[in-house]
Amino acid sequence: MSFKLGLIVNPVAGLGGSVALKGSDGVETAKKALELGAEPKSNNRTKLALEQLLPYKLSIEVFTASGEMGERVAKELGFTTHVVYQPQLETTPEDTEALAELLIKQKVDLILFAGGDGTARNICAVVDDSAPVLGVPAGCKIHSGVYAITPKAAGRVVEMLINGELVTLADADVMDIDESAFRQGTVKAKRYGEMQVPSEVRYVQSVKNGGKESDELVLADIATYVISEMDEDERYIMGSGSTVAAVMEELGLENTLLGVDLIQDHELVGQDLTAVQLLEMTEDCPTKLVITLIGGQGHIFGRGNQQLSPALIRKIGKENIIVVATKRKLQALNGRPLIADTGDQSLDDELSGYIKVVTGYNDHVMYAVGHQE
Repeated sequence: MSFKLGLIVNPVAGLGGSVALKGSDGVETAKKALELGAEPKSNNRTKLALEQLLPYKLSIEVFTASGEMGERVAKELGFTTHVVYQPQLETTPEDTEALAELLIKQKVDLILFAGGDGTARNICAVVDDSAPVLGVPAGCKIHSGVYAITPKAAGRVVEMLINGELVTLADADVMDIDESAFRQGTVKAKRYGEMQVPSEVRYVQSVKNGGKESDELVLADIATYVISEMDEDERYIMGSGSTVAAVMEELGLENTLLGVDLIQDHELVGQDLTAVQLLEMTEDCPTKLVITLIGGQGHIFGRGNQQLSPALIRKIGKENIIVVATKRKLQALNGRPLIADTGDQSLDDELSGYIKVVTGYNDHVMYAVGHQE
């Protein structure tokens, strides 16, 4: 299973800093910085991040743009590299946005980008929460919360993902200042949005009465969050297992613990449904699937939920699968991936990669999905 890493390098990021231009936003400013003797450094900083991943390069596929926007540094380090975009000779913010859009279509597991706040703004305008992102600090202005503290720290976070360590996803603000005003001595900062950023998990005991009560509180948080995100116009297939049962209990609905139910607008539509019934009852309605880990090996498909047929899973799409689990349950896997064993090898391959797991109220981690060979 390969880790699909999207890579965006802003070649002109940080050019203005060394020549006192207070930034490098805009093609003309970048030209002026180069004329004043500035040296591009963003690829060097990207290299520092990627060097942390060299022990894993056989497990990583890099998707990027040609030349200085990512291809050069990735190939220089020996990573398997796929060029999905050809930028202009002099790169612009539009190139950054176009590449980000293509990386989303490639369904990369993470977008790693090198730049400053202007680059973060460009990516935020396109990505929203379509993919997790992480910034390698390379610009003059680093006010946004989407950046690692150093290039090496960025590489370390990606390493954690590849190793199957629990890495939480947090919403981080994208900030920027008006460079023109800044050059005149006025600081005008503005929030432009937020993106989901992986960060190292810190475990904090929230109650003093032991694991059982703590798990019950976490399950309640998971249930409340899943319910808050439900759309009345969509149907939700509720899979087997106690974590999904907690959602049904929070809704006040009867649950088939070892079966599969269907709900819409917080009401039961069908109980203990067969594979054929599920296909028929979701035929003309947008549908999402709520599942959890079943069995000691971390199966999300193939154990206790055979009603979820390959045809149904394909129809729903990976992007509409909501995996719920406590961090304690994920930790018990000791870094092993979740298993998709649908009985359809090509579908198992499609489901492989990294998926967002709901682990609390508005709390998620990225976790690997694999399959049995």
